Amino acid sequence: MIKAVIIEDEQLGLQNLKNMLKTHCPDVEVIGEAMSIKEGVELLKDPAIKPQVAFLDISLPDGLIFQLLNKIRPIKFEIIFVTAYEEYAIKACEYSSIGYVLKPIDPDNLKEALSRIRPKEESAADERLEIFNSYYNNPNAFTKMSISALDGIYFVNIRDIVRFEAEDNYTHIFLQSGERITASKTIKSYEDLLGPFNFYRVHKRHVINLNYMRKFVKGDGGYLVMDDEIKIEVSRRRRPAFMEQLKRLQKVF
Repeated sequence: MIKAVIIEDEQLGLQNLKNMLKTHCPDVEVIGEAMSIKEGVELLKDPAIKPQVAFLDISLPDGLIFQLLNKIRPIKFEIIFVTAYEEYAIKACEYSSIGYVLKPIDPDNLKEALSRIRPKEESAADERLEIFNSYYNNPNAFTKMSISALDGIYFVNIRDIVRFEAEDNYTHIFLQSGERITASKTIKSYEDLLGPFNFYRVHKRHVINLNYMRKFVKGDGGYLVMDDEIKIEVSRRRRPAFMEQLKRLQKVF
């Protein structure tokens, strides 16, 4: 059984989540609940309460949930935020590999968020919260992201990522140092996440950091030579849009 707590300020929402967990996630046992920061701190400081995951509403009547989390560090449990749609919060969750479900809660999304919980592993929750807060509080100055990989959680500077390569439902992430990380996330999710940071999808299998392009070879259908000497094919379908992107880059530089 996965032991869980819920911190939610609306009684109806709290009861609804409990019912959904009971119906759709029978391996989850709710061992505690609270409806404010004050109640949440008391709950989580109770030595008898040792959750493996906490479902947390971001906005509570006496403040934001981060005030609670800062009072109970180090955090030893996984976090799943339960929130109405808010662009910055959702992006912050994606960059920090923190789970979330949107209100109204969809059972499939709830099960998916829980499927990412690994109760017996170190959650690195404090480090991931730092990344979450960094983006949530100042998205324009954001520089670091968390990658939930097959062998653990990595914290990388976005500027150090050279490229992404898809393999089935996994994505290989290549860093400037030569290190390779394999994540159980589709390349499409990284394309959407890092588009604003000068990353571009040139092929169904490849997303590149435009800062690491060395040369574009027009012959042979068109391919890129990256700074690490790797050749990346530019697909015929994506080539016209990519050429427009190159023109825009030339104007910038």
